[in-house]
Amino acid sequence: MKIARLLRQNMETYAFVNGEKVLTRESMTSQTGIPIPQSIKDFLFDGWYDEIKSNVKNMSYNENLSDFKFLPPIPNPSKIICLAFNYKDHAKEQNLIPPDEPAIVIKPRTTLNGATSDIVCPSFVSKLDYEIELAVIIGKDCKNISEKEAKDAVFGYMILNDASARDIQAKDKQFTRAKGFDTFAPCGPWITSADEIPEPQNLKMTTKVNGDVRQNSSTSNMHLKVYSIVSLLSKAMTLEKGDIISTGTPAGVMLNKPDAIFLKDGDKIEMEIENLGKIQNTVRFV
Repeated sequence: MKIARLLRQNMETYAFVNGEKVLTRESMTSQTGIPIPQSIKDFLFDGWYDEIKSNVKNMSYNENLSDFKFLPPIPNPSKIICLAFNYKDHAKEQNLIPPDEPAIVIKPRTTLNGATSDIVCPSFVSKLDYEIELAVIIGKDCKNISEKEAKDAVFGYMILNDASARDIQAKDKQFTRAKGFDTFAPCGPWITSADEIPEPQNLKMTTKVNGDVRQNSSTSNMHLKVYSIVSLLSKAMTLEKGDIISTGTPAGVMLNKPDAIFLKDGDKIEMEIENLGKIQNTVRFV
């Protein structure tokens, strides 16, 4: 299933997506008589999703996706965890060896941004960069779990752009502020449930800036794989339902390149991961 969080006429909802049609929360309630909760997190992780999913085949997708604006699929995760240098091709272009345990950055939830919303960057940033990443949505609270158990803890996947201010990163000698500006985590366009992605380690991924391909890789290039990442992180911290784990970016970013072409005002970024859709964002400097 594909589940999107949406906005229409300043009213928030969520919906199952099927092509260009959606089945909204309100329509689910009217077609089943079941009082679906308003919170998408309650719906996804507290049993309602499983109950409704079995009835979806008998329901009508009766509204147009084009009538809505995308919101970040998860509004208020307790954690957004991003891995650094987890792709072999990216580590190689930085003359690094991928670490055997997760090297992580925590992004604040105020970075979350919709799949078609603007990335709003302060004018004092001079080196804005992009990073396409496969993001994992945790579906249950877990601690000290195995890789096998980690598979059951993954609810689904989405695209996340781990936007980064490289000049701030160089100045601070660490990542948090550089990756922590508001709107610096466009994501979505929806959550694709894990049962639709049985093999998360073989997904094509591309980034285009103004139509030019900048990143062209595959999740097969990950050093630490998805279930290993979840297991290892759970040994350091409790993972909670709704947490987002962004699993690193492949080669093609502008970091440390002598001929780097950083993002400019008005640049259009399109990111696509196989079977997960696309996110399309415009850069605005203010």
